[in-house]
Amino acid sequence: MPVFRRLLPCLFLLAAAPASADYSGHPKAQELLTQLAREERFSPEELAAVRVALTQAEKIPKLVEAEQKAAERTETWTTYAAKRVDAPRIENGADFLDENSTWFARAEAQYGVPPAIIAGVLGLETNFGRFTGSARVLDALATQGFDHPTRSAFFFSELREFFVFCRDFKRDPTEALGSYAGAMGWAQFMPSNYRRLAVDFDGDGNRDLWTGADAIGSIARYLVEYDPNRSWHRGEPLAVPAVLEKPLPATVPINTSRTTHTVAELAALGLRATVDLPPGTRVGVVELQLDQGREYWIGLNNFYSVMSYNPRVYYAMTVSLLAQEMARVDAERNIAR
Repeated sequence: MPVFRRLLPCLFLLAAAPASADYSGHPKAQELLTQLAREERFSPEELAAVRVALTQAEKIPKLVEAEQKAAERTETWTTYAAKRVDAPRIENGADFLDENSTWFARAEAQYGVPPAIIAGVLGLETNFGRFTGSARVLDALATQGFDHPTRSAFFFSELREFFVFCRDFKRDPTEALGSYAGAMGWAQFMPSNYRRLAVDFDGDGNRDLWTGADAIGSIARYLVEYDPNRSWHRGEPLAVPAVLEKPLPATVPINTSRTTHTVAELAALGLRATVDLPPGTRVGVVELQLDQGREYWIGLNNFYSVMSYNPRVYYAMTVSLLAQEMARVDAERNIAR
């Protein structure tokens, strides 16, 4: 019997038991059930299981607070980078690159994404699978899908995707653990991305993002396929340092999620790359707030490909710098052998 349906024998008992929130009675619960029935073809039995799961969902306001106060929103670049591009994470990353070299090589051959970039995402998301989250995904998505003050529509959609994921992947919705936002596995995919982009990279018949091989392959696929307009460009860097030679006009977008200018256009406006780039290359302005002053970089397409994973400039910069350091240590180790 599918795991998703194990909740059914408990239907009547749970309906009578006290619950922290009992989201089954929330005004939007019927909308959720209607969408699952109409758009995902949930059977009456499967809808009953969803209702049971909603009675067990707990409202945890601190999860909303964690989402609103994410470090990318509140810390300077100086503080943010120092906490994440540190010696232990770099050393662990170099170990991880070596231990999983076969999977990384295959991912690069198939998708064009370098091993260190994939490892950078894994290192930042879960410290290479060590910390995948302790919040129940059901609680995270129900709390934020029904009660988030500004992003409930997004999380409500992901709650629906989560129930489809549990049905299709035969998982109990009350048992899956993840982040405060409902992201799952080593790669921290939201349910919709798990369903659409996760791959069975090790060929065991399961798309299991709680395993290294599938997480490696799935991250590479994500960077290529999530957004065709920001698809990973094989062989190109993420970002290069820049010098601000004069104040940029107020009309120049800064820290956007996509390219905005060509290299030549930014140079004419006062921001010059410190390495040679083709003048017609599409790029964007990256401004990092330091404890004192600001630092400027020019982001290329692959920078914004990483931002499709997490739409924060600090995140993409950290992936880039962490990847550089891990690749350096890994190369030094190989030379020493």
